[in-house]
Amino acid sequence: MKEKVVVLWSGGKDSALALYEIMKSNSFEVAALLTTMTNDYDRISIHGVRRVLLERQAEALGFPLEEMFIVKGASDVDYERELLKLLTEQRAKGVVAVVCGDIFLEDVRKYRERLLDKARLKGVFPLWNRNTAELARGFLKLGFKAVVTVVDGNVLSKEFAGRDYDEGFLSDLPANVDPCGENGEFHSFVYDGPIFREKIAFKKGEVVLRENRFYYCDLLLAVEHEK
Repeated sequence: MKEKVVVLWSGGKDSALALYEIMKSNSFEVAALLTTMTNDYDRISIHGVRRVLLERQAEALGFPLEEMFIVKGASDVDYERELLKLLTEQRAKGVVAVVCGDIFLEDVRKYRERLLDKARLKGVFPLWNRNTAELARGFLKLGFKAVVTVVDGNVLSKEFAGRDYDEGFLSDLPANVDPCGENGEFHSFVYDGPIFREKIAFKKGEVVLRENRFYYCDLLLAVEHEK
């Protein structure tokens, strides 16, 4: 019998690859994709992707979407309260585990497992301790397509925001930047791949600086952009 799970879904490459891995294993039933949204912006928290693109992504993948809304500058206590509320609801529906796309940050994994334990759920980490350079190139070889939505200006220049996540991008990364951006150097939006029913059409908008540090590339749903 397959275990019923929800996937922590950022819309980026690591969550997409984690979803791919559990689908390939055929051991899990995905009940929903769980995404944290910043209410003030109506965008995916940290990644800065518009809600309409997230919804198209879920439709293209064929899974229900669960959105958890937090306010700009929400504290850890606020985040944890909302997450535990939602996870408790999911457990009541038969969910037994949460799939996470973390790769090597021990403190992040321990934090997640502590929260999941409170909700009486277990964590599934299909990418854990895998080589990030191999993961990055494997992601591309599988046929996934992604665009970089935000970069940390402390480690990458503005020009990296809005670039396609491809071999050229990986080759241009400084040696101190993880190829999967595991330390928060950059984030992405996946718009096509082997688990997608259809490609998501979008347009790249302007690149803006936020908090005097992070460069965000706005993505627009193609049909809206063309009106």
